[in-house]
Formats: sequence, structure tokens, C-alpha cells
Amino acid sequence: MMQWPFSPAAYISTDEDLRQLAAALAKEPLLAVDTESNSLHAYQERVCLVQLSTRTADYIIDPLAINDMEPLGGLLADPHIEKVFHAAEYDLICLKRAYGFAVRNIFDTMAAARIGGHKAVGLGSLLSLYLGIEQDKTHQRDNWGLRPLTEASLLYAQMDTHYLPVVRDRLMAELEESGRLEEARESFADMVDVPLIDLSFEPEGYWRIGIPHALNLRAMAILRELYLLREQYARQKDRPPFKIMGDNVLVALAEAAPMTLNEIEQVRGIAPVMTRRYGRAILRAIQRGKNRRVTRPTDGQSPADPVVVERYTALRDWRKSRAEKRGVESDVIISKDALWTLAHKAPAKLEDMSGIRGLGPWRLSAYGEEILEVITRSMNGHLR
Repeated sequence: MMQWPFSPAAYISTDEDLRQLAAALAKEPLLAVDTESNSLHAYQERVCLVQLSTRTADYIIDPLAINDMEPLGGLLADPHIEKVFHAAEYDLICLKRAYGFAVRNIFDTMAAARIGGHKAVGLGSLLSLYLGIEQDKTHQRDNWGLRPLTEASLLYAQMDTHYLPVVRDRLMAELEESGRLEEARESFADMVDVPLIDLSFEPEGYWRIGIPHALNLRAMAILRELYLLREQYARQKDRPPFKIMGDNVLVALAEAAPMTLNEIEQVRGIAPVMTRRYGRAILRAIQRGKNRRVTRPTDGQSPADPVVVERYTALRDWRKSRAEKRGVESDVIISKDALWTLAHKAPAKLEDMSGIRGLGPWRLSAYGEEILEVITRSMNGHLR
């Protein structure tokens, strides 16, 4: 039996247990939240665990054993309960995609650390800084879809939320002392409406792989067939495509276009086991590619307006300078997407900036006049 540093988390694996837990936690002022998914081990990733911690207890919810996760959704949507995440974006995307959950009133410890000027902002770094605890990362790549999970895996999952309330308290105190709390809250509010990323298969996605390697059209046609072959095997074996063949292997095969199994084994990145499993199918795909023609796609977009690009460049340079003065990363000041929106809109007054995502009341007050000045200078310079 392993030694636990604290009581093991309560394991919630039935609908009734989840309903009772949600009722018990409904009056909590704060919940630390994390998720574990099996994206490294399955073709279609799933949320496999949801970890919750109050200031006094830890819980691990097993979504694979529960039919109705909606009681959790009610907790996450409750604006009276602060939800503490570390690096919230991926968790928010997973919860939204899997269950349609909208999370309200969050505190992101990674974002708070970045706004506060910390250079090392990983959870392990913050645990070491504030609590002197060294995080065990040996279970980061565990297959969370397996059942039963080992005690060591469950402890790793529990650790991800157990200490978050304390880390949150320390960062909150720092933000209040430095006068950055309002800025942080605005950033947290922006996060909750995170857009979903389309994970569906892209039949033309091979261009994204081949273009950076300057493959010619013959190699691109071969790459297309190898790309489709990889997708077929990934679906059949329920594995992520990169676990079948990495992008670098696809490119190397497309460039070399081997004609025999022995020639496949000479291609960089090819392991003998890959040749045994997929060798003949690879040769057939290469032959199909040689007999096909592909046409380089157009993105359907007009070339970027050079005036807009010049405006964006001026705004980006301002952002970099502002970030250096504060000692933070550039995107803490304002996001890249917001800069592009500003470059396209070219606002002439503060009111024109309202409604731009990532440019809320705090940022407008702190940076609005400077942004207008940068845009005005850029426009005047272009007119000259």
C-alpha cells in the first residue's frame, strides 16, 4: 500500500453519488477544478476524470461511469461559486465540448501568475514557490480512460486540485497588493467564453503538413495518400493519428517514395515495427499517390491590406515595449487577436473600441489612449 500525504479523494462513480455531491457543494464559496482526458491514447478524446476540491475535501468524478453529468454543470455555472483552475482554457474547452457546460466566475492561477509577472508559471513551479512541494510528473501521460486506475494515478489527479485554493490565495494577495486584481478579473471573464476548436478530420489537412517542407506536387500527392492511410488506421485502432505515424514520418516517406519494404526501412524515423505493421499498405498508398494529381489550394482570402499590416505592426511594437516595461509577456497586455481587430477597425476614439474581445473596461482605461495614439501616428505616417 502506498502512503498518501492526505486522505484519498472521494471517488464519485454513480449518478446518485454525483447528485448528492452537487447538493452538498452548492453552498461552497470556492471549488478547485481540473480534468483529465485521454487525448494521448484514443482517436476521439474523452473527459475521463473531473477533479474537485474544496478547502477541506477532495473529490474525483468518473464521467465514464456516470450517465448524467448535469449536476456538475449546475455547480460550474453557479456565479456565486468561484471556480479555481490552473491553465483553464483546455479544461473549459473539454467541459464545453463534452457536456455543453458553461463555467462562470473563474480564477486561473496560471493567468494570475503571468499578470503578476512570474516567469515560472507552471503548477509545479507555483507549488514549489508557495508550499515547498515538488510535483510528481510521472503520471502526466497516463491513459486516464483505463479502469481501474492505480492509486498512484488517482493521487496525481487529486494533487492537481488539492493545493489550488492555497495557491489561489497567495496569488490573490499579490494581485491586490500590486493593484492588478481588476486586470486579472477582466482576463478571467474573457476566458469563460472560449471558442471551441474543430477537431473533425480535415481531408485537405495534408497541405498544412507538406507546405512548410516545400514538397513538390508529386510528393504532395503521395503525402495525401499516406495522410488518408494514417487516418484510416487511427480510426480502426482507436489511437491518435500521431501514434500511428508522426507528421515527420509522413513527410519523409512522401519525399523518399520507397518502392520496397527494405527501402521503407531506410527512411528516417521509420522503426522496424512500423514496417511490419503498415509496410505493404504504405507501398500501396505511395503507388496511388504516384498515379494522382493534386492542385495547390488557395485560402480564398484576399491579400492582407498593407496599410492594415503596417498598423498591426505598430500596435505589436507598442505592445512589446509596454510588456517589457511591466516585466510580463506581450499577450498579458492585450491579445494578438485584439490587435488585429484594432488594426482593421482603426478606431478614432475610445467609444469605437467598445465590444472588441480582449479589450474590456480595464484595458480600455489603462491602454486606450496609448492605442489611439499609436494608430493615429501610423495613419499619419502612411499619409505622408
